[in-house]
Amino acid sequence: MDLDERKQKILNAIIQTYLDTGEPVGSRTISKYTDLNLSSATIRNEMSDLEEMGYIMQPHTSAGRIPSDKGYRLYVNQLMREKNQEVEDIQQLAIKRTDRLEKVLQQVVRVLAMNTNYATMITGPQIHKTRLKFIQLSKVSEEQILAVIVAEGNMVKNRMIPLEEPINDEQILKLNLMLNTQLNGLTMDQINLGMITKLKEEAGIHSSVINNVLDAVAAAIAVDADDVPVYTSGTTNFLKYPELVTDSEKASQLLGTFEEKEVLIDMLKNVENSSGEDDENSTGIQIYIGNESPVQTMKDCSVVTTTYELGDGMTGTIGIVGPKRMDYENVVDNLKTLKSQLDGIFKKQKKPDT
Repeated sequence: MDLDERKQKILNAIIQTYLDTGEPVGSRTISKYTDLNLSSATIRNEMSDLEEMGYIMQPHTSAGRIPSDKGYRLYVNQLMREKNQEVEDIQQLAIKRTDRLEKVLQQVVRVLAMNTNYATMITGPQIHKTRLKFIQLSKVSEEQILAVIVAEGNMVKNRMIPLEEPINDEQILKLNLMLNTQLNGLTMDQINLGMITKLKEEAGIHSSVINNVLDAVAAAIAVDADDVPVYTSGTTNFLKYPELVTDSEKASQLLGTFEEKEVLIDMLKNVENSSGEDDENSTGIQIYIGNESPVQTMKDCSVVTTTYELGDGMTGTIGIVGPKRMDYENVVDNLKTLKSQLDGIFKKQKKPDT
């Protein structure tokens, strides 16, 4: 006897209800599932077939049904196929977007450098205050499980988690359901101590798994400098301004700064965090003149920055560095136009996926 779509839906409903309640499931309970639209009598017949096929069993006479090991196995295999496909689709989408975004940002800094005659830089988008989309735990061996964390912006992180106690498929399934029910849609700062304590209590002997999963969640949300791309252009434009190159040592340090990725990331991160605090207008553009610059080697320069947004909490920072006598009006106009274009391009691109 084949397991047709209707039987599959009824089996899934039985398993999901049993996982939630821990009690045998009757036909009347299953008939309340609106997407089935079946009578209790029809459901009883289907449940009898499922029992005959070995997917469910009746613990005692007149009781409802509970999943068998065979039923759990079918459910888990189906769930993992769906999640694996979802992760694969997300990863492929992320690769396509990353490739497109890299080309766009490289073009942006070149055009900006040509239009302003100054040095330019831009960071790739980073996730801020991101929310979890889902967590997937999969057993790899008797000693390890794999945690796949997917966050907003389709950011995917994998972590191997050691097991202190043996774990079976049903326990992994329950952990998956529990974690996703409790944590999906939350940011890291919304996951409080009470929530963690409750998760550990429900996990029982596998409470250590919860700690490791939360560490993996934090790692998925954290921004690592090594993961943040920075694109620069127009450093030779400094040579057009005598006041920046007369002192050869200072000129060498200034040019060298554009080769130090971590310095540029720290600078752009600092100006991004301070944006809006003292901004007297609504442009979101910050201007640092001379000693106001967050980088020592740029104290003879002016630095103009702004942020762009790609949705899903993803933001990046654009910076322009030139002499203190820079054409501020031209720079601000270019940044306003560019910010608007970037916001528009990637928000439009995202609409079909939402």
